[in-house]
Amino acid sequence: MSLTERLSLVLTWMSTSAALPKGALVTAYQSGFGNGFETEALPGALPVGRNSPQQVAYGLYAEQLSGSPFTAPRVSNERSWLYRIRPTVRHWGRFAKVDAGRWRSAPDADVEVPIGPMRWSPVPIPDEALTLVDGGVRTVTSAGDVLTHAGMANHLYFFTRSMRDEYFYNGDGEMLFVPQQGELRLWTEFGIIDVAPGEISVIPRGVKFRLELLDGPARGYLCENYGGTFTLPERGPIGANCLANPRDFLTPVAAYEQVDAPSSMYVKWGGSLWRTELAHSPLDVVAWHGNYAPYKYDLRRFSPVGPLLFDHADPSIFTVLTGPSETPGTANVDFVVFPDRWMVAENTFRPPWYHMNVMSEFMGLIYGVYHAKPQGFVAGGFSLHNCMLPHGPDAEAFHHASTVDLVPTKLQATMAFMFETRYPQRVSRYAAELVELQDDYADCWLGLESRFTGVRGPASHQPADPSGAGRSLSAVVPGQLER
Repeated sequence: MSLTERLSLVLTWMSTSAALPKGALVTAYQSGFGNGFETEALPGALPVGRNSPQQVAYGLYAEQLSGSPFTAPRVSNERSWLYRIRPTVRHWGRFAKVDAGRWRSAPDADVEVPIGPMRWSPVPIPDEALTLVDGGVRTVTSAGDVLTHAGMANHLYFFTRSMRDEYFYNGDGEMLFVPQQGELRLWTEFGIIDVAPGEISVIPRGVKFRLELLDGPARGYLCENYGGTFTLPERGPIGANCLANPRDFLTPVAAYEQVDAPSSMYVKWGGSLWRTELAHSPLDVVAWHGNYAPYKYDLRRFSPVGPLLFDHADPSIFTVLTGPSETPGTANVDFVVFPDRWMVAENTFRPPWYHMNVMSEFMGLIYGVYHAKPQGFVAGGFSLHNCMLPHGPDAEAFHHASTVDLVPTKLQATMAFMFETRYPQRVSRYAAELVELQDDYADCWLGLESRFTGVRGPASHQPADPSGAGRSLSAVVPGQLER
């Protein structure tokens, strides 16, 4: 892009209050989740009292972006009206399939790994030029089927350069970014979102954007949700407050580019990556209104609830967002977070219990220490506990939690998360061949020896006799079990 064209863009920024480079202007947002937002970068650009007037102000085109079927129930009907310099049919061309690199879509049966819990150490940021559309997205697991809009995929991302005159949208699913290192700027057709570690951002299916770096190379996690769009979970008996409160979600105000310069448009569709060439930027929405739009959320504003007297509650109480399926209470994918919180339960094993689950769990650690796995699971790492495979605290965590003085304790400076899905997750060849795959992960449970004594009362924490001496076999007659 020439200096003259860049100057024209700066003048557009100045006239529209759009976001300038970091530090020059504070990015502006609207508060709320799923609201009927309206915003305009030029006064009077939004039609009043109608969506598609015969002539739109400023010579703009009216275009609707639908995130749900027209006849979806009102509570789940999602759409926005965009008023743009050119309609999307002009941000188009003859597409050619391009190499998606290590970005895979379900079903991906390229490799089969032995069943069992899996864990990886952090993968270093590669020393090469990587963007969202040029090798920077690398699939770890996938589930379901992208062509039936069911399931999801979990990726790592590594970005070492900003996208310049390159644009992208995902026709296969919405994208949930979880930064772990480095701040991102998401220049969307709805406006501009800056997102840093400790925050997340969701870009809906079909929304065009460009991704830039604000403070050097970036690494993080990316969930691609093929199914129903993320929404807030029902609170049930919790009531009207706590968990993720709607007012803490932020959607950008309108901002646009009026740039005529050679550009590339990438689209992920049907599990493949496609590219065409444009003569202008597609981020040309001057005004918009509706409830289908990108947003961000600060995970540190999540208000956790938990057991106040005894026992350990199900991790579902930490659900930030849920992508529903056709089965009530069974998510296509849940996004769960484990933030700072108090542990106060009495006479209770406070870490998560040992577990086998019909759901499949992909976990990551943004920063800090995860109390159920103090060793081996570190910031930037990730793990997979698949459908009906056992998992739980390692031996160190078990012995500590079983003997520690149970005083009120605050878990601080920690942020772990989980993508949980109803589908078994298939591991990609990329993930299976990473040197960071911890082949000795299962060894973390080797110290969990038999503690059974046959005598009622607290068990000893001494290791079991390896000789097996003292073994006994006893039977209980029904109805005679001592209480």
